[in-house]
Amino acid sequence: MQTAKKSFSYYLLAGFFGLFVLFLYGPMFAVFILSLQGPEGSLTFPMKGFSFYWLGQVFQQQRVGNFVDAFWRSLFLGLLVSIITVTISVMSGLAFRDRFKGSTALFYLAISSLIVPSILISLGIGIVFSLLDLSNDWYTSALGGHLTWSLPFAFLIMLGIFGRFNPAYEEAARDLGASEMTTFWQVVFPLIASSVIGVGLLGFTLSYDEFTRTSLISGETNTLPLEIFGMTTNVTSPALYALGTLTTLFSFGLIAISIFAIQLLSDRQTKPKQ
Repeated sequence: MQTAKKSFSYYLLAGFFGLFVLFLYGPMFAVFILSLQGPEGSLTFPMKGFSFYWLGQVFQQQRVGNFVDAFWRSLFLGLLVSIITVTISVMSGLAFRDRFKGSTALFYLAISSLIVPSILISLGIGIVFSLLDLSNDWYTSALGGHLTWSLPFAFLIMLGIFGRFNPAYEEAARDLGASEMTTFWQVVFPLIASSVIGVGLLGFTLSYDEFTRTSLISGETNTLPLEIFGMTTNVTSPALYALGTLTTLFSFGLIAISIFAIQLLSDRQTKPKQ
């Protein structure tokens, strides 16, 4: 069977796409490669040997700063943001299923932080905490700053999810005598569980690598992005590249776990009851 001859525009677009992929992922692969140098490695090519030495150095005390403590702060902060984001967005999505007085104004107020520059959000939260005589820290002011970023996105997603949700399932449960709480946990939540996992992962990732909204309100301790930024002018070793490699693998691991959980929930929903 003779295949159709591809046009010049096809090769032109294919070449453009290849350059785009190279531009997008080329720096990341360069960091991966440079993180696998020997103990005498530097920050530039050519590589000096091959080893996992710098990957181990990430967990050691650095000349300036500490990767490990900053990672744990970012991890716990991301988990807090994820839990709060999921809880509030689901409740908001349920509330906005029916129109109520002031719902339009509340909707625009909820998403308004997306159009405000991040640095102004950080500055504003810092000023408010100062006026209230509260100390800035990663689990208070920085937590609030991250929620102004994750909650609007999660809210919009949940609006879309509940917008196409079939209320007939809930009506059937109530006809059978189920309470509101039982209906939610036994009927509604299993149907939206995969979306909830996605929203939770979104909230975590938005918090985990957030820099601008944390820069002025993290207090005396740094999250991982702030620690990396602070060490770029002091650490002159491939340990920074090794950290980038490990955090990327960590992120891909979270994505794989989420995909597995979503697939498991989907299989349970489609599996016929015995």
